[in-house]
Amino acid sequence: MSASRIPVQSSTQQSDSRPNVVLIITDQQRFDTIATLGHTWVDTPNLDRLVEGGVAFTRSYVTSPSCAPSRASLFSGLYPHTTGVLRNDEPWHHSWVEQLADSGYRCVNVGKMHTYPYEASVGFHERHVVENKDRDTPRLPFYLDTWDKALWACGVRKPSRVTYAERDDYADRLGAFEWEPPADLHADAFVGGLATMWLDRWRGDDPFFLQVGFPGPHPPYDPTPEALGPYRDREVPMPHRTPEDLAAQPSALRQLREHHQAVDHDAIVHLADPSEEQLRRQRRHYAANVTMIDEQVGRIVDTLERRGVLDRTVIVFTSDHGDCLNDHGHSQKWTMYEPSVHVPLIVWGPGAGVTAGRRRDGLTSLMDIGPTILELAGLEPPAWMEAESLVPALREGEWAGRELVFSEHARDRILSGTALMTMVFDGRWKLVEYLDPDEGQLFDLVEDPYEETDLWDDPGHRATRDELLVRIARWRADSAMATSTWAAAFR
Repeated sequence: MSASRIPVQSSTQQSDSRPNVVLIITDQQRFDTIATLGHTWVDTPNLDRLVEGGVAFTRSYVTSPSCAPSRASLFSGLYPHTTGVLRNDEPWHHSWVEQLADSGYRCVNVGKMHTYPYEASVGFHERHVVENKDRDTPRLPFYLDTWDKALWACGVRKPSRVTYAERDDYADRLGAFEWEPPADLHADAFVGGLATMWLDRWRGDDPFFLQVGFPGPHPPYDPTPEALGPYRDREVPMPHRTPEDLAAQPSALRQLREHHQAVDHDAIVHLADPSEEQLRRQRRHYAANVTMIDEQVGRIVDTLERRGVLDRTVIVFTSDHGDCLNDHGHSQKWTMYEPSVHVPLIVWGPGAGVTAGRRRDGLTSLMDIGPTILELAGLEPPAWMEAESLVPALREGEWAGRELVFSEHARDRILSGTALMTMVFDGRWKLVEYLDPDEGQLFDLVEDPYEETDLWDDPGHRATRDELLVRIARWRADSAMATSTWAAAFR
């Protein structure tokens, strides 16, 4: 979608002084993908500017390492065990967006939200849904999204695991392909174009909440040739994976690796022992996908400025979970390793009093975005929310962050080797508990930042293990008490 096709409207005049909010959520973006935060293997000039002009939370963790449970938690301020969404394709119908809409905000979603049903309103006045880039499998519920229809109208056969499988080298690519149709029909360019079109055409005088859900850098890793150009010979960090690490993993994670090797999820034929060149190619394509999204973020910021509303808009940028990219031998998410659960989080908004150039290293839960946006909009978060507002961290002064962060995921068709996987992390010690079978992992991220030495069975760390297991049990009990009335609000 070319910006030249969009008629530009006059500057928006808001009668309500509350800030607009643009919440940008990518799909499957690791924490280590923003250049100005020290990760220079990825070019992110527009995200760098948001970091330099806003607050970057360097230790933000998801409440679940897959799309739907993470997003349902983010948009409710509740943990997955409370929302009942503990895996993908489980229904959720309510969110704090309803509170924004009731207060006078125009609420719009462009792109991915991963609600189920896919077009559930969850409080939005408008939804222009784009789902996963590759849905070409009978294992997923049938659905034609906005992007599907646009590709069809343009006479373009949508690239997917079915079309890529026609290539002789399909099994060698680790999901890394080049986008061959017109560049403006790429999923991320399409979503970015829809978002800027909405911003240019909005004529209302109410503040707006615009959620932009980019489908990338979720696989297939499919940058355009132009985007891939700067990365073709780029040095990229290689995966952390050793034979000792792979052999020591709990049975649920060994089964997960085997499952990925047997099923080509999202056009990735996962390999047990990929070559260095295959690993470099996968990461280069992934990085190029991130840079494509960064370009679209720049387009959104430029459009806000052109409409004259940038100075009264808060921009929040994050992702629903990360991607292992073969760290620990794993594909995509469904684990509690850092590349899977640790994501970027930036808040920018000088006009709303957001401090410029601040790095916050305290622990943050992704769902904390909800009460933060409500508070910035002058609203009081519901008492039953388990999320915590980050507004104090956006101002000058000390801010400690959370004492602990938690994440959880239940058995599904892919993570089939355990009934429930739960993580607790205190900033140094990370414990992962598996139920059925009764197994676990324990890592010291100060001494072992790449989580290569599992201390679960080490007698010298038994006290730490027992203490963190008790913290999980108390967290679930406290959570049940704190949220006992939440469902009544939606009856």
